[in-house]
Amino acid sequence: MQATQTTQATLVPERLLGLAARILLANGVPQGDAELVADSLVQSDLWGHQSHGVLRLPWYVERIRQGAMRAVTAPETLVDTGALLLLDGNDGVGQVLADRARVEAVARAKAHGVGAVGVRNSNHFGTAMYFTRRAAADGCVAILTTNASPAMAPWGGREKLIGTNPWSIAAPYGDSAVAVDIANTAVARGKIYLARQRGETIPDSWALTPEGARTTDAAAAVDGVILPMAGHKGYAISFMMDVLSGALTGSQVGKGVNGPYMADKRSGCGHMFLAIDVATLGSPEEFQDKVAALIEDVKATPLAQDATQIFYPGEIEDRNNALNRAEGGLVLPKQTLEDLHLLAEQSGLDATAVLGERP
Repeated sequence: MQATQTTQATLVPERLLGLAARILLANGVPQGDAELVADSLVQSDLWGHQSHGVLRLPWYVERIRQGAMRAVTAPETLVDTGALLLLDGNDGVGQVLADRARVEAVARAKAHGVGAVGVRNSNHFGTAMYFTRRAAADGCVAILTTNASPAMAPWGGREKLIGTNPWSIAAPYGDSAVAVDIANTAVARGKIYLARQRGETIPDSWALTPEGARTTDAAAAVDGVILPMAGHKGYAISFMMDVLSGALTGSQVGKGVNGPYMADKRSGCGHMFLAIDVATLGSPEEFQDKVAALIEDVKATPLAQDATQIFYPGEIEDRNNALNRAEGGLVLPKQTLEDLHLLAEQSGLDATAVLGERP
C-alpha cells in the first residue's frame, strides 16, 4: 500500500486532533481515551515539540496491532493507603495511565495534602508536561517521572543501559503554569528521530556512534548512544529516575524497558506522579505572588551578550501555543504528514478529507 503523495500544508489543530483520534478509535482505542491521546500529541506539536507530537502516532498504533500495548486500558489497584496508590497498568496506553495517575494524585493531595501514584507495566506517555500542567491547573505542584528504554551509557561507558528517563515539574501561575519537562540526555531521543526524518544533521554534542565516536549523523546516533546532559550529573539523575519510576513501582529497569518504536515488545516502563496541594500549605494567593515575584526578578536580570530576553520555564511553550493557534495551524514535517496519510489509509480513513489541508 502506497502513502498518499503530500506536500507541506498548514493543518488546523482541531482537524489534526480529530484525525488522530479517529485513527486510534479505528484501532480499538475507546473514544475518550483516543481523544486524550490525540490531544496530548497535537498539544505537543502546538508547544513546538514535534519530536513528541503526531510523529509518534504510527508507533503507538503499530504496538497495538502487534499486541505489545493494549488498546483498552484497564488498570488495577495493587496498593492503596490513602495518600499513596500503586496501579498495575496491564500494558495499557501510556497517556491514559498517566492521566489516571494525575487524577488520583490530585484527589489524594486535596484530601491529604500530598498524593503519590505509582504505575507499573505502562507505556510511553508522550510529553510529561501535558500531565503536570493539568495538575497545576487543579491547584497542585506536580512532579511526574518515568523510565524509558536504554539510550545512554553509564558515565564512562559506550553501551546503552540507562534511558533518557524524563521528568516534569509544574506549578500554578496565573491562568497557566511554570513548568519544566526535560530528558536527562543532552537531547530527547525523539529530537534525533525528528532530525533523521527531516534529513538534518545534529550537533556533535548529542550522541556517539555504536563505536563510541561523536557524530553529526542522526541515523548513526539512533543506532548509537545519546550523551547525558551535564556529563556525569545527567547520568546520575537518570539512574535515580529509573529507581524512582521503575524499581520503586515494581516495573522494569535499565535493559528491561522497551521503547515505543519496538512494536512487538512489551514496554515494562513505570511512572511516579506526585501532587502537593498548594492550599494545604498556605495561601494560594501568596504562593502566586511569590512565583510572580521570582519571575519578575528573572525578567529584570541584565542580559548576557547576544541574549535578547529571558524566559521562565514553560513560557516558550505558552508562546508557541498561542502563536500556532493564532496563525490558524501547524506545519508538520513532510515525512510525518506522509506517515499520517498512510496510517489513516490503513485504518480505513481519508486523511485529506478529514484534515482539509491547505498549502
